[in-house]
Amino acid sequence: MDGFDHDESGASGESGPPPLISMVLALAASVGLMMFDRSQDTLQPARNVMASLTYPLDAVASVPGEMASSFDNYLQRERLTEDNQKLREENLLLRGRLQKLAALQAENARIRSLLQSSRQLQDDVIISEVLATSPDPYRQLIKLNKGLRESIHVGQAVIDANGIMGQIVQAHSFHSIAILITDANHGIPVELNRTGLQTIAQGLGKSNQLSLPFLTVNTDIREGDLLVSSGLGERYPAGYPVARITRIAHQAGDEFLSIRAQPTASLNRGREALVVISRNTPPAEPGAQPAEHASPALDAGPETPASAPDMSVPDDAAS
Repeated sequence: MDGFDHDESGASGESGPPPLISMVLALAASVGLMMFDRSQDTLQPARNVMASLTYPLDAVASVPGEMASSFDNYLQRERLTEDNQKLREENLLLRGRLQKLAALQAENARIRSLLQSSRQLQDDVIISEVLATSPDPYRQLIKLNKGLRESIHVGQAVIDANGIMGQIVQAHSFHSIAILITDANHGIPVELNRTGLQTIAQGLGKSNQLSLPFLTVNTDIREGDLLVSSGLGERYPAGYPVARITRIAHQAGDEFLSIRAQPTASLNRGREALVVISRNTPPAEPGAQPAEHASPALDAGPETPASAPDMSVPDDAAS
């Protein structure tokens, strides 16, 4: 047994150098090879071969990073696309609001003008909105959103900030109908502001023209003269601007002048109007009609709320 143990211990003692010596030798060999390669560059082919062999491993190892980078770029592009879409929508919304703001500013300017003119009047007024105009090209009629509930009645004058527009010819609970001074079947007593001459201004069925058919050739009248309401007949309050003379013509042999005037009111161009409640004129009966003309019906059937702007004019309706 002792001999056997002696042989085993001797074999293990001759197995190799200690680990520390092996590590020192390997380190010294590595440093030597590095110094030699740096001076002679003889290991470059070996490095190239090793790089070629390890390239697939490097490519495979870089795939997760490239995929992560591509995914991040995709997410960032999606966020940019969404942000860009939101900015376009916000821009469109703001531009739409800007257009509405411009319309509201213009409407406010018109209302301020109406209110300013109403302060200068001795009569009470009611601000109303124009809901619709007559579809009949031969009639000049408008529908207002104020009616009997707001003390609107037949015969009241309708004006804007610049002059007389027309007169109420129908009054219903939710709305009313007014005939414009330019209606071909309508006439308004006027006075020449410069001389006091009184006459009748008749409509021609056009929104920008009136006719003065009863003035003779020796009448003192000029282009640019202002016509105001005379108050005769007590259908229109006196002193309101009506029109300005735009053309005076005379054909040889005719006894009367051919005179055209342009209304001072903005007919068919605004959405607001003032209904004059004269303090001197008593209210008419709800079913009464103005003496100058019968009521041209814009609505068929029973009364409808003010939100219904449909209007129709019968062929046999007289003004």
